[in-house]
Amino acid sequence: MSTLYAKLISLIEHKITPMAGAVGQQKYVTSIRDGFITALPFMIVGSFMLVFIFPPFSPDTSWGFARAWLQFSLNHREALMLPFHFSMGIMTLFIAVGIAASLAKHHNLDPLTSGMLSLMAFLLVAAPLKDGQIATDYLSGQGIFTAILVAIYSTELYAFLKRHNVTIRLPPEVPTGVARSFEILIPVLAIVVTLHPLNLFIEAELGMIIPEAIMSLVKPLVAASDTLPAILLSVLVCQVLWFAGIHGALIVTGIMNPFWMANLSVNQAAMAAGQAIPHIYVQGFWDHYLLIGGVGSTLPLALMLLRSKAVHLRTIGRMGVVPGAFNINEPILFGAPIIMNPLFFLPFVLVPMVNATLAYFALKLDLVSRVVSMTPWTTPAPIGASWAANWTFSPVIMCFICMAMSAVMYFPFLKAYEKQLLDQEKENLAEHGDEALQSV
Repeated sequence: MSTLYAKLISLIEHKITPMAGAVGQQKYVTSIRDGFITALPFMIVGSFMLVFIFPPFSPDTSWGFARAWLQFSLNHREALMLPFHFSMGIMTLFIAVGIAASLAKHHNLDPLTSGMLSLMAFLLVAAPLKDGQIATDYLSGQGIFTAILVAIYSTELYAFLKRHNVTIRLPPEVPTGVARSFEILIPVLAIVVTLHPLNLFIEAELGMIIPEAIMSLVKPLVAASDTLPAILLSVLVCQVLWFAGIHGALIVTGIMNPFWMANLSVNQAAMAAGQAIPHIYVQGFWDHYLLIGGVGSTLPLALMLLRSKAVHLRTIGRMGVVPGAFNINEPILFGAPIIMNPLFFLPFVLVPMVNATLAYFALKLDLVSRVVSMTPWTTPAPIGASWAANWTFSPVIMCFICMAMSAVMYFPFLKAYEKQLLDQEKENLAEHGDEALQSV
C-alpha cells in the first residue's frame, strides 16, 4: 500500500503538478477566469430577479399570498424582466470586457481601453442589425464562446500593433487621455477591417454569422459537458490537484465556466417559456452538491471532528466548522491535514464523485429540480441548492443525502486517522512523563 501511495505521489509531483501549474498560470486561462468573475455580480443579481419573477408556486395554488404574487408577476412581466435582460441577457458584454481587461495586464496595456476595444469587436460580429434594430440573440449565453475568442483576438491584435509601433504617436505635451484616444485609432480600424468582412463572408457562404457558426462547432462539446462522464472527469481533476496542494477548483471552473454559462442560459430561457429545464451540469450543481463545505465535501467531516477523541482533530473541527458552512475549508484541508495525507486520499477523491453520480441521476430522473439561477458559491449548500433551483425543496433533501453519504464514506478513514493520532498523543504523554521524572 505504501509503495502504491509513493508511486501515486511521485506521479502527482513530477507529472500532474507541473502540467496543472502551467495551465493554471496560462494567461488565457487566467484571463477567462477573471472575465467570468467580473461578470458574476451582474449574473447573480439577474438570476435573482428571474426567481422573483417566476415564484415557486403552482399555477393552481389556492394560497392567497401565492396567487397575488403570481398575478402581480404576470401583469408586470415585461417591466420586471428588464433587470434580467440587462444583466443575464447581456452577460457576454461583461465577460468580453472582463477578459480583455485582464489579458491587457499581461501585455502592459490599458485595461479600460482594451475592454472597450473588445466590446466594440464583439458587438460588430454578434449584434447585427435586423429591420433597423440590434439583434440580441447572442448577447446572452449563446454568445459566450464568441465573446472569449473576440476578447482574446482584439487584445492580442492591440498588443501586436503596439509592440511593432504601428500606432499614432502624439507629442509628450498632448494630454494622456487625448494621446491614448489617437493610439487606439489603428487597432479599432484593424478590428473593423478584419472582423466585419469575415463576418459578412461567413454569413454569405454559410448563411450564419460568426457566433452562430462557432456555436454549431462547439455544440457537441456543450452537449458532452452535460454528461456524467464530463462531471466525473472534472471532479477527479479538481480533487487530485487539490490533494497535491494545487487549487484545482480554479483550473476546472476556468475551463468549465463557458459551458456552464451556455447551459444556464438555456435553462433560464426554458423556464421563462414554461418549458422543461434541459441541462443538469451548471455552476449551481457543482457548488451545492459536489462542494458541500468546500472541495471534497468536507462539511460532514468537520462536524464529525467536533466529537473526535483526538485533541488535534477537535481543535481543527472547531476552527473549520463555521467557515465550512460557507464552503471555505482551508482550515480542514491544511489543518487536519487532508492535503497529502494518504489516509484521506480515497474519500477525498471519491466522496464528491459518488455525490455527483447520486445527484446526476436524481436530476436526470426529475426527482430533484434543476438549476436555473446563479448563486454565490459561499451560500450554505441546502440554502444555495434551493435558491439555484427556484426555491424548490427537493434540492434541500438531495443536499442532506449527499452530506449523509459523505459522512458515511469519511467515517472509517477518520477513525483510522484518529487512532493513529491517539497513539501519538499517548507516546508524547509518556515521553513528557519520563522527562518530568528525570528532572525530579
